Amino acid sequence: MSDLPRKAVTRTAKLAALPLGIAGRATWGLGKRLGGKSAEIVARELQQRTAEQLFKVLGELKGGAMKVGQALSVFESALPEEVAGPYRAALTKLQDAAPPMPARTVHQVLAERLGEDWRDLFREFDESPAAAASIGQVHRAVWHDGREVAVKVQYPGAGEALLSDLTQLSRFARLLGPLVPGMDIKPLITELRDRISEELDYGLEARAQRKHAAEFSGDPDVVVPDVVHQGDQVLVTEWIGGIPLAQVISDGAQEQRDRAGQLLARFLFSGPARTGLLHADPHPGNFRLLPADDRDDDDEGSGAWRLGVLDFGTVDRLPGGLPATIGESLRMTLDGEADAVYELLCEEGFVKESIDLDPDAVLEYLLPIIEPAESDTFTFTRAWMRSQAARISDPRSPAHQLGKQLNLPPAYLLIHRVTLSTIGVLCQLNATVRLRDELEEWLPGFLPDDALMAGHEDEDEDRGRAGELSTVTDGDELVAGA
Repeated sequence: MSDLPRKAVTRTAKLAALPLGIAGRATWGLGKRLGGKSAEIVARELQQRTAEQLFKVLGELKGGAMKVGQALSVFESALPEEVAGPYRAALTKLQDAAPPMPARTVHQVLAERLGEDWRDLFREFDESPAAAASIGQVHRAVWHDGREVAVKVQYPGAGEALLSDLTQLSRFARLLGPLVPGMDIKPLITELRDRISEELDYGLEARAQRKHAAEFSGDPDVVVPDVVHQGDQVLVTEWIGGIPLAQVISDGAQEQRDRAGQLLARFLFSGPARTGLLHADPHPGNFRLLPADDRDDDDEGSGAWRLGVLDFGTVDRLPGGLPATIGESLRMTLDGEADAVYELLCEEGFVKESIDLDPDAVLEYLLPIIEPAESDTFTFTRAWMRSQAARISDPRSPAHQLGKQLNLPPAYLLIHRVTLSTIGVLCQLNATVRLRDELEEWLPGFLPDDALMAGHEDEDEDRGRAGELSTVTDGDELVAGA
């Protein structure tokens, strides 16, 4: 049997206790104030207690509760610093860990899905999970051919738990709102709910991972472990070690932070262009920093690094890559073409027909958000993220009023969330990134047609030179061999 609380009444009771607990702590805080404690001290204690209860419950329940917690964790950068402190430790825990499933349950699932002789498939199998997430946990093992592998085992009843949690959480989504200023949590929960069936389907995940592994095979910057075996509720992939991105965030060297940020941005924009798929779960638990040479994974000295990417359970299918509208509107905004940007936003449904906005006001709203694309390099910081969140969430600000009138078309919902989540991680890394380089290389529409054509001509010329060089080299080798 699974250790997940499978009865709906049990899970609902735990989740329903959250708003009651928040109300109780507010009363406790009032009592402390009356007892003479300062408002600032009481507020900090209240925030810490709230964080501890909220994320303890979300983490214990796994399922949809933890999925929401992980999705929210990447927005920690948007919190004011006096609030972020008490939440940060609790949020970070959700990015990479959860209470483990008992060994007997793991054995039962493996026996049911791989056969009673499942142990014959492995030379070694570590009973202790290496990682635990929202719908399954991972065990380190050695496959029968000697390869080190990660064995992902789905929690029994995970689908039922996901649906139950997300339904219940959506009922008091407004209580989670303060965690991410300026963000409506309910659409996030709805979108997560809509994709449950995909994330539970390890067949779909295996196909997405195989496609990425094939495309990025031999890539100098990105490592995607290939799929070794896939079955119902069990997925076996190659093992990759490295430094968890959460560890880089907490105590990594600046070189590691910058390199991780650059590669994360590169993967975000290059993935759809190269595979037609967008990795849609960019929280730190799904990334590793790997040495680019043969050094030990734990060597954190200087040198180049690669980005290891895990978990392809949630992807957005974009056969043509990211929509060119994104690149075009971004370029025209940077060029100050207010009327052209507004017209394009109207055509794509970002501005509904019943709404009439001032193009210059829309441009003014967008410019601070796209500041990272304006210069050759940009340093993503929590302070910058907080300033953007405050600007958009303050009901008194023009940005808040205008933002409420803009619309997010369904086709862009997941792209928008992934982009925001990635920016949140970049701010946690405090990384200096050459974002514009990645946009010019990978984002359709960002470069004007004439610049794009010139770039292709340069590429053709380079390929020609490379071909000539290859021919000469081959000839020299033939002569030497003779």
